[in-house]
Formats: sequence, C-alpha cells, structure tokens
Amino acid sequence: MIGISKLYCGTVEPSDALRYGRASSRLPSHLLQFSRDKQPVVVWNITKQCNLKCIHCYAHAKNIPFDNELSTKDGKNLIDDLARFNVPVLLFSGGEPLIRKDLPELAAYTVEKGIRAVISTNGTLISQKTAHLLKDIGLSYVGISLDGMEKINDRFRGVKGAFQSALDGINNCKEAGIKVGLRFTINKFNESEISKIFTLLDEMEIPRVCFYHLVYAGRGSKLVEEDLSHEETRAAVDLIIDLTKKLHEDGKPKEVLTVDNHADGPYIYLRLLKENPKRAEEALELLKMNEGNNSGRGIGCISWDGEVHADQFWRHYSFGNILKRPFSEIWTDTSDPLMKKLKEKKKYVKGRCSTCRWLDICAGNFRVRAEAVTDDVWATDPACYLTDEEIS
Repeated sequence: MIGISKLYCGTVEPSDALRYGRASSRLPSHLLQFSRDKQPVVVWNITKQCNLKCIHCYAHAKNIPFDNELSTKDGKNLIDDLARFNVPVLLFSGGEPLIRKDLPELAAYTVEKGIRAVISTNGTLISQKTAHLLKDIGLSYVGISLDGMEKINDRFRGVKGAFQSALDGINNCKEAGIKVGLRFTINKFNESEISKIFTLLDEMEIPRVCFYHLVYAGRGSKLVEEDLSHEETRAAVDLIIDLTKKLHEDGKPKEVLTVDNHADGPYIYLRLLKENPKRAEEALELLKMNEGNNSGRGIGCISWDGEVHADQFWRHYSFGNILKRPFSEIWTDTSDPLMKKLKEKKKYVKGRCSTCRWLDICAGNFRVRAEAVTDDVWATDPACYLTDEEIS
C-alpha cells in the first residue's frame, strides 16, 4: 500500500511511526505499513461463494455453496494460532464474506483475541441490522468495492442493482458508526470514473479509498489487455494525487491509498522532489520504512479450504494447509524454496528490477504479475511504469 495522503499531503510524518517503536502490536492501524517486524496482515478468504459475478475476481467466486470450506471450529483454531503469532490484522474476504452465517461469530472471536478484524465486501448484504451487529462486535473497518458509478460498476459486478445496494451498505455502516471506505480496481473500462469516485467520497463523507492496480490473477488474468499502459497509469496516479491534494486544501481530508504497484512510491517522491523537496525527504523516509511489496512476508493469505498463499493473488502455489500445520509454522518454514526467496526477494529479482535505484523501497514490486506475463517469478514486473532514466 502506498499512502497518497500520508506521503504527498503530509498527514503522516516519519516521527509518527517511530513514536511507537515501529512494532506492529503497538502501531495504530493507519501506521501499520511502517512496522519494523512485518508480522503478516492475513487475508482469510472464508468462502468462495459470492452473490455477484465480478469480471476481475481473483478467487473465481461463484454463487453456489462449496463443501471444502473451513468449519467454524477450524476458523477459531486458526485465529488462536494467529493471535499467538502476533498477527495485527485479520481481513475477512471471499467470495463475499457476509454469505457465511458464522462471520459475526468469527469476527467477534478475532477481536476477543486482540486482533483487529476488518472485512472486504461488495457491500450489497450490509443491512442496517448487519451493520449494527458488526459495530457491536468491534469490527475495525469495512472496505466496500465500487469500480465506478452505477453503469460501469454494475457491468463489472455482473448484477444489475449492485451499485445502489453497495451505497445502501455504505450508508448503513456510517449510520452504525463503523469506519467504511471504498475499494476501486483501475483498468481501461473505468479510469474515467476516478474523479467521480472522489466526488462520491466528498458527497457521502466517506473517509477512505484504496485504488488497486490490476493484478493478473483469477478471472482478472483474462484482463491483461485491459490494464492501463504505462503512460495511462502515470496519468491516473497523477490524477489521484491532484484530487487528494484538492480535498485536503478544501478542508475535507481523506485517507487515499494506492495498492499493488509499488512504483507509485518512487513516482510520488520524484514528483515531490520538484514541488516540495523538504516533504520529499520525509516521504522517502516513510517509503524506506514501508519496504515495498511484502507478499510472503508482511502479507499472507489463507483460502476457504485452509491452503496458505503468499498473498490473495497467488492461489496457484500453496505452502501448506492449516488443517495439517498451524499457519505460524508454515509461514516461518523456509525449507520451501519460494518462501525462502520471498522473505528476501530483492536478492533474486532480474532485469530492470535488479539494478533499480528504488529496489529497497519497492522490493521488486509484484512477483505474481511478472510470473503471469513471463512465466518467470523473478522477471521485471510489467506494470512498472518508471522510465529507465527514473530508475537509474
């Protein structure tokens, strides 16, 4: 994650993270990306079932029951292990996590064990009753996916009415007092919707938005040709920066982040270097703390069937199953060659990445995207849009 508002607008300074010793157990949620210990944030896809048909779904979710999902008891055993392992955040995802009737019970158990519980959802199933239940549980955050306004979003989601149902879910969360934010996956179909998303943030008083760069995984693997060109990506990131800055200048600050392309970090720094050199140096310190892509180290994923992956996009490779071994053992077992290399991936990247001046703050970007295009995990990430001049 690259915090546009944190880095560019100065809502976070290096001293903010240092004040807590950069230990994930003590850091507030908005500073977790700057932790020193990199205890993994864990994404648990608790179900493969979903009520929508999103064309870019990394999980190949379908609206049918699956018989290989972890039980409630299995889930609680997992949460016990994650708590002992000092995991700071457990993100419930899917499919659509709210389809599982035991989600409130599992989320409540997570909070009881001292782990922050958040959910990533399409928002269509968040009734007023559900929102108040999630609030009572102590859920930290609800991220709701919107990929544009009604016409574009419903096309992406594959179900008419999904947009309005998601807005209802957002309003229900706000009314219940739960922090809610948007998740937006950028591609050629919806890049023109970015400014409209900022208008929605303003009008609905939504405090947070994450803009995700496209990752070629799951059904999204068929959308490689729909990813932005390097020039289009630069324009999109510039627009996000400009609109974030405008909201801050208008006295309406929002937390704005980009996700899944760590080239955004150096890009922001280079822009700041021209506009505000002092802030550029502060941003660079934060980027060094962030350390770039953390798949297999600072973020991990557990599928509905218990398989453990380097992140939620890397389902074609499992390190083991939590029904056979605890997640904490699987995650620290570097006898698996890929796990060992992911823990220190900067040693193994090739091409432009290997000689890039920003390697320490990018960590070679997204390995699964490189593999999807080149069949080589360690090749250059094709979505890196920095020029040869900018990285030399």
